[in-house]
Amino acid sequence: MVSTDQTPVFAVVGHPNRGKSSVVATLSQNDRIAIALEPGTTRESQRYPLQVDGRTLYTLVDTPGFQRPRRVLEWLESHSLSASDRPDTVAAFVHQHRDNPRFRDECELLAPIIDGAGIIYVVDGSVPYTAEQEAEMTILRWTGQPSLALINRIGSDDHTASWQSALGQFFQIVRSFDAVRAPFEQHLGLLKAFGQLRPDWEQPLEAATGFLTRQREDRQWRSAQLITEALIGMMTHQESRTLPKNLATPGSDSREALEARLRERWYQHQREREEKLRKDVEALYQHHQIARQEAALSWHHDHDLFSEETRRAWAVSKTYLATAGFGAGAVGGVGIDALTLGHSLGAGALIGGLLGAAGSYFYGDRLAIRALSLGSLKGAGDLQTATFGPVQDLQFGYIVLGRAVDHWWHISQRNHAGRDPLELPPSESHWLETLGADTRKALQRALTRLRKNRKLNQGEQQELEAAVQSALEGYNRWRLESTA
Repeated sequence: MVSTDQTPVFAVVGHPNRGKSSVVATLSQNDRIAIALEPGTTRESQRYPLQVDGRTLYTLVDTPGFQRPRRVLEWLESHSLSASDRPDTVAAFVHQHRDNPRFRDECELLAPIIDGAGIIYVVDGSVPYTAEQEAEMTILRWTGQPSLALINRIGSDDHTASWQSALGQFFQIVRSFDAVRAPFEQHLGLLKAFGQLRPDWEQPLEAATGFLTRQREDRQWRSAQLITEALIGMMTHQESRTLPKNLATPGSDSREALEARLRERWYQHQREREEKLRKDVEALYQHHQIARQEAALSWHHDHDLFSEETRRAWAVSKTYLATAGFGAGAVGGVGIDALTLGHSLGAGALIGGLLGAAGSYFYGDRLAIRALSLGSLKGAGDLQTATFGPVQDLQFGYIVLGRAVDHWWHISQRNHAGRDPLELPPSESHWLETLGADTRKALQRALTRLRKNRKLNQGEQQELEAAVQSALEGYNRWRLESTA
């Protein structure tokens, strides 16, 4: 691992409650950093290295806010003889007042700077510029360290113009930067800008932008692999149980109880597998503290995998299935083979005990699932195995895929300063229509194979991974174009 003292260090400083910790969280990709509305959340300097593949690219130092900048500046001015001794004067102030509680915060924030850290000065562009900030900027200029200023608007008012005019007199580079919503390209732009201010950092920061770009590409490809693995598993999943042969009698209480248990386990497994996929993608992007608006993926929720709202949002039309060139397969309206020896009890039976009165609310009554089979176990004449699944409906595959791709997009675009619950609202038009014909055909081929419970060979799975990767890229383009 590269030592942090050989890589750039940035002290993020400013007035209390101006978004310093949000900037640190985003630039260090760390959503565990405490962010609160009340001043004084950060009382001690904290170092947050950004690492990729075990290599530290740079370190952010989250600092307390200025508390008495005018008093500090008065001391500095009274102890400085000329401009040439100003950096030493700032260092003398820190050493002399380190144990003074009145200047504790100022000493904490200035200490990393006098040790060589570059300065990222953060202001809130939604509040007016005041002379108190001028004292802060003067102190920072006295340190002699390279610095840039970020205007991070927190509220709805806009005083950006006056801030730019004032900041431009103290800092060579002034940028507007929304720590919660700034796109990835702006992160890279800040690193490149700092390289221009300090020549010995130009090369390491150029390397850092390259590492971060490759990391983003790798994360997208790994997301495609995770989605592919989940899609295959969910399309082919079966629930099974070994039981005595006498439980095979249709209509028996034991058999009906077995039917309900296996059915419920099948549904619950699918929900849990989707939840695992979401957590895996979130961990891949180092989002560990996300609260989702959908709460738990419980069956009674609008956002549940099997809700009617979900089907309307993510299922594809029969026309799409037919024109994809491989046949529609099982589509909406097809009945369900329930837990009988090849007989169908109709749509209501599968919904039965699991969903109760909510049956019409779920698209489960349109979902084709392979009939449960009862077969004798070899070498165990009195035992048989009951199996339930897999799903026979292509729509289920498209719904799982659509929800996974949408979730990935929100996670890949989310900055680590975000603290609002993650919302996954359905779109008004179908994204698959924007994909290329080859991608759509590859997805249809794979889902058709899985619907037939055919195991994908290595080449077929790689083809599906490539198609999902293309789907991620296509979905990203579609979302950016729709919000432009």
